[in-house]
Amino acid sequence: MSTFYAYNPRSGTAGTEPFNESSPAEVDAAVQAAAAAAPIWATTGSTARAALLEALAAALEAARDELVALADRETALGLPRLNGELDRTAFQLRRFAGLCREGVPFEAVDDPAVPGAPPAGHPPMRRLSVPLGPVAMYAASNFPFAFSVLGGDTASALAAGCPVVIKAHPGHPALSRRTWALAQSVLDAQGLPAGLVGFVQGASAAVGLALVRHPAIAAAAFTGSTRGGIALWKEAQARPVPIPFFGELGAINPVLVWPGAQTDALADSLAGSITLGCGQFCTNPGVIVLLQGTGTNAFLDRLRSALVQQQPHPMLTAGMREAFVSGIQRQLAHGATALVQEADTAQAPRPFLAEVTAATFIAEPELREEVFGPSSLIVHAGSAAEAAEALRAIGGSLTVTLHGVTDDNEGHTALQAAMAVAGRVLFAGVPTGVAVTAAQQHGGPWPATTAPQTTSVGDAALARFLRPVCLQDAPDWVWKVLPT
Repeated sequence: MSTFYAYNPRSGTAGTEPFNESSPAEVDAAVQAAAAAAPIWATTGSTARAALLEALAAALEAARDELVALADRETALGLPRLNGELDRTAFQLRRFAGLCREGVPFEAVDDPAVPGAPPAGHPPMRRLSVPLGPVAMYAASNFPFAFSVLGGDTASALAAGCPVVIKAHPGHPALSRRTWALAQSVLDAQGLPAGLVGFVQGASAAVGLALVRHPAIAAAAFTGSTRGGIALWKEAQARPVPIPFFGELGAINPVLVWPGAQTDALADSLAGSITLGCGQFCTNPGVIVLLQGTGTNAFLDRLRSALVQQQPHPMLTAGMREAFVSGIQRQLAHGATALVQEADTAQAPRPFLAEVTAATFIAEPELREEVFGPSSLIVHAGSAAEAAEALRAIGGSLTVTLHGVTDDNEGHTALQAAMAVAGRVLFAGVPTGVAVTAAQQHGGPWPATTAPQTTSVGDAALARFLRPVCLQDAPDWVWKVLPT
C-alpha cells in the first residue's frame, strides 16, 4: 500500500504522519456505495436535502477550532483567513439549502397542449430536471474549506440530488479526512446512506484517474492546475460513455487600466490583490494592461513600492513553489523585463513584477501562461485597439477588469473584447474575491474552464449536475411520485 505525507509550508519539510493512498478496490467501493445511494437521494425532496446541507454547515462551525488549527498546520494560510473561509463554506451550504427549500432543483416548464398537428400543435409537455448521478469531486489545494471536502462543488451536487465521491487534495490530508468524518457523522444522525459522501485520497495521479474512469461516475468537478485538469478531462471524454467534466483550470485575469485611473489607490489595491494568499488565487491579476498616459510612470513607481512592502506567506506545496520560480524564469526568457525581483531565498517567495510591450506579449505564447503565485506582468499598449488585441490573445479567462474605460468608442472596444474572453467583467475593484450570489459567473472560455456555460460559484452551480427531461402526455400518477 502506497503512503504519502503532508507538507509543512512554514518549514518546507514533510510531516511525520503517513497517509494511505486509496487502493483500486477502495476507489471502487466508494463509487459503488455512491451508486447505491444515488436513486435514494435523487428521489428525496427539498426538506431532506436542505436538512442535510444545514446540518453539515452546523457541524463545520461546531468543530471550528479543531478544523482551523488542522488547516493552518497543513496550509500556513493563517487563522484569520481560514476562519473566514470556514464561514464562507458554511454560508455556501446554507445557501444551497435555501435553494432546495425554494424548490429550485425541482423547477419545471409546463407547455400545455395545443390542438392541431406539429409544429404548432403538440400534446401536453413538461420539461424538468433529474440528477446526473454520482459525481467525482476533486478538491483544490488553495481553499481547504470552500473548494474542498464540503465546499461549493459538494454542496451544489448534493442540492441537485447527486452523491459525491471526494478525491481529497494531498496538500491537506488530515483536514480532509477529519472533515469527511464529520460529514459521515451527520449522515448517520439523519439516517442517510454513508455512500452519499464518499472519500478517496492519494498523492499520485492513479487515484484521480481511477475515479474518473469508473463506469458508475456520472460527472466530475475539478478545480486545480491546467495540466492536471486537462488530463482528467481527456479521460472523461475517452470513456466508453463520456461524462460531463466541469473543470476550472486557471486564468491570468487581465486588468486594463486607462490613464485616468492610474492612481496611487489603485496601485496599492493591485499590490494587495497580487500577493493575497501568496498569489494562490484562481482570480489573481496575472496581467495588467496599461494604456500609456502622463501618469503611467508614477503609477508603476507606486505599484513597485507597494509590492516590495508586501510580505507573502509560504506557498502551499513544494511543487507550487518550484513552479512559481519556473514561471518567472519563463517570462524573463521570452522578452519580459523585471521591475520587482528581490532575492528569493526564504521559504516564503518575494513578489515579482515584470513588463513587456503588447507586441511582444501577443507574439510570445509563453508570456500568456499562468504564473501561480505573487506575480504580475505589465503589458504596455499603445492604443485601445492594441489593448483589446492583447485580451483576445490571452483567450479564456475567469475575469477581466476594466478601470477608467469610458463609454466612448475605446470603451466599447474594450468591453466587447472583455466579454468575449471572460466569465466576469469588473468595472471597479480587483478580481480576487468571488461572492456567492445568484448572478455570479465563475467560469470562462477555454482554457479557464472546460464548460464555459456553467459556473462553479453561485446559485447556478447546481445546474451543472442536473439533466433536462421532457415528459410528454404524462398521466396524473407521474406527478405524484416525483420529488418536490
